[in-house]
Amino acid sequence: MERRNFLKAAGAGVTAWTAASYQRVSGANDRLHVGLIGCGGRGTFDTRLMRGTPEDIQAVAPENYHGGNMDPRLKEPRNVDVSALCDVNGARLDAAKQWAPQAKTYTDFRKTLADKDIDVVVIGTHDPWHATMVIMACDAGKDVYVEKPVMYRVGEAKAMLDAVRRNKRIVQVGTQHRSADHIAEAAKIIQGGKIGEVHFVRVWNYMGMAWGNPPVPDSDPPSDLNWDAWLGPAPKVPFNRNRLNYRSFMDYTNGIISDYGNHRFDSVHQIMGVETPLSVVSSAVRFNKTLAGDIYDMQTAIYEYPNFIMNYEACNYNGHGLGGRTEGMRYYGMRGPEDRPHGMAFYGTEAALFVDRIGMELYPEPKPPEGGGRGGRGGGRRGGITWVPRMEKIKVNEDEPTPLHTKYFVDYVRSRKEPFANLGVGVRATAVACMGNVAYWTGRKIKWDGEAFNFGADKDANTHAFRPYRKPWDLVKFS
Repeated sequence: MERRNFLKAAGAGVTAWTAASYQRVSGANDRLHVGLIGCGGRGTFDTRLMRGTPEDIQAVAPENYHGGNMDPRLKEPRNVDVSALCDVNGARLDAAKQWAPQAKTYTDFRKTLADKDIDVVVIGTHDPWHATMVIMACDAGKDVYVEKPVMYRVGEAKAMLDAVRRNKRIVQVGTQHRSADHIAEAAKIIQGGKIGEVHFVRVWNYMGMAWGNPPVPDSDPPSDLNWDAWLGPAPKVPFNRNRLNYRSFMDYTNGIISDYGNHRFDSVHQIMGVETPLSVVSSAVRFNKTLAGDIYDMQTAIYEYPNFIMNYEACNYNGHGLGGRTEGMRYYGMRGPEDRPHGMAFYGTEAALFVDRIGMELYPEPKPPEGGGRGGRGGGRRGGITWVPRMEKIKVNEDEPTPLHTKYFVDYVRSRKEPFANLGVGVRATAVACMGNVAYWTGRKIKWDGEAFNFGADKDANTHAFRPYRKPWDLVKFS
């Protein structure tokens, strides 16, 4: 069935901040003034959807528009203005001015944070900037929408969380699965025991494409790009235009496990009702050395949780993923007629539940034949015995959830309620990705302390918990 009307779990158990945190935002009729820091593709996508006009939704998320037939929740007026744009790349600023011509422009994010007209900032920069900008935005009295991964190293987490708490700010992470109705329903299915005991979860990200561009020589940066500020806390290196494609370089990202796995780790936590793994072991390799960059082409990681094992797979050589489709279903990232490039599979004793960003399917286990236990080979009818499914199949498709996710953020800012995809949720999901890399770098199984956000007494692993910030961009202090 298409677009089932599931109950939202996001509104349950949220926390209201104190009246002191209201400041300028006090009601649905007040204008909310947003500043975008990092005017690339994702920051633009988030901010235009936050503004939420039909023109914005049709321009950047046409799959949610349906010729004006969009989800009724998206039709509610937002009263949101994009009032400031900030980027160290002049070309990005010029492009952003095309869709927000009235906005002030800045090339230093600190000036955006000092702008008293701005209520909310959207952070769409590369990963090593996220922690600094979140902390400084909270200290400046701004609410924050920050793209995932929320941090570059796990050692940044506690300072970020402390900044949110002491300033009583609304901070939402761009893990939009949290606003997908079908994923909330999947959590009810799993935690309600409908598919039995689940002790194995599989997560995969498969992409049949070369990741990166052919190498080019270093050069002088464009005249309208502040290269030193673009690098920020990351190591100083000469300008190379390939580095602007920052997802190819481990200086600015943690690879596919972080860029793509992060969303699904958060959904596993939501669906399974858990917060943190106990340990992880990982293997990774880069086979293709002909392209610029150094992220891993392949990675696997096995995580132990208190009551289940999660296996993660990243592959940059083939997009087939799980393979096999249900007729009439749409799958996130689908390219060919049969691939299932991204997803999560929950294997229960009664059924298997396969979930991705825009849908889910439940495949029942067959009932054991009468008098025959669980034995037998194959399925269907064998030796006069018909295998009967234990429950009805389920198949659900929905729209991409980012338009609703940004809409809910505006609602949280106005109501002063803690978002479902809050910073605590975000740092725990990002930590899972970071742990996978640390396990590979140490070459062994490592244990995780979810309370301390570190690797316990493991000194070797803890050397990877933080990368010192480059001066003069060490603008905040981390203990």
